[in-house]
Amino acid sequence: MVRVRRRRLLSGRPSRRHEPGRIDTHVIRVLPVRHFALADVDRGWPYAACFLLWCLLAAATAAVTTVSALILMRLLIGAAESAVIPATYRYLADHFAEHRKGTALGIVSTGGKMGPALGAPIAAWMIVNASWPVMFAATGLVGLVWLAPWLLMVRSDHPTKPRLEARMRDASSVPLSNVLASPVVWGGLVNNFCYAYFNFYCMTWMPAYLVEQRGLSLEKSGLYTFFSFAGIAIVAALAGWAADVLIARGRDAALVRKCFIVAGFAGATTVLLGAHAPTLGLALFWNVLSLTLLGLVTANNLALCKLTLIPKPAVGLNTGLQQVATSLAGGVSARLSGWLLHVGGSYELPMMAIFGFLVTGAVSTMVLMRRRWAPRIDAVACYRP
Repeated sequence: MVRVRRRRLLSGRPSRRHEPGRIDTHVIRVLPVRHFALADVDRGWPYAACFLLWCLLAAATAAVTTVSALILMRLLIGAAESAVIPATYRYLADHFAEHRKGTALGIVSTGGKMGPALGAPIAAWMIVNASWPVMFAATGLVGLVWLAPWLLMVRSDHPTKPRLEARMRDASSVPLSNVLASPVVWGGLVNNFCYAYFNFYCMTWMPAYLVEQRGLSLEKSGLYTFFSFAGIAIVAALAGWAADVLIARGRDAALVRKCFIVAGFAGATTVLLGAHAPTLGLALFWNVLSLTLLGLVTANNLALCKLTLIPKPAVGLNTGLQQVATSLAGGVSARLSGWLLHVGGSYELPMMAIFGFLVTGAVSTMVLMRRRWAPRIDAVACYRP
């Protein structure tokens, strides 16, 4: 939650297109967060060290005054937070059965959604009442509050030397070539890109849309962004749990999760209705509802693309690859939305692009996400003398 909240804080202010020399949101929007794939990260001190570095870099952003320094800082922050996702999914793969993964991922993703939900009104309040440097510094320093409880509650699970050697042999049973040859992996890349495209749009351009085209104040736009991300967090947790219940009753895990994903992508396309809404009330309703319905995708897509259809030895490697698609969506969403806004003069074209990506995600789920196309395990590599 802390990690994603800061990403939302970067986008808490609508762009001012006629202020030359200012590092503003329209510049920050084109800076995707870079994740560097780490396939096997100890969740004790190394994880904590990465978190500490992330907090310090986040706070240090307050001193940045040039675009080049900002780009460098974002790259360093991306490297520091790279341990989070692969380590999390390795833990889930090792400790949760299939009928519990959706619930676990729903809880994890709730933190990721509540970050933007809380970040929106916090960013608006801090911008109005303080300054950008204060906001950056506070974000990093507040994150340090979580470091002590983490070290107290989480035990290091770094494997012994024999176990580490066994794990390396297992990992070699699914080489990178097998992972890249799998349609399931490519389907996951498409799904995560399409999902993240809309998610990043709501973090960055949606507040500006509400201010510039719908006439809301900055503080009110932050409040409605909170409702949107709070909605997706609640639905994500409930959808993950509901899918787990069906799976526990004997339903096919892949089919159940695919149904939730397709329904979520379809429901999120209602964002286009917001672009054509004749009143502010209807526009706000469709904006909140569309992102809320995307919550049907969240936990089930994470489970399907990163755990359910992926052999356990390939979870870390595949998760790193999937994060590349997620991060890439941040840059593409920012650039493409800005260009479409410039070309069309309104937010209708950016929302039509979202509609197209959501449909693509639904089709990818139905066509590519099949068990028989999962990454192949090499029998020779699995043999242990």
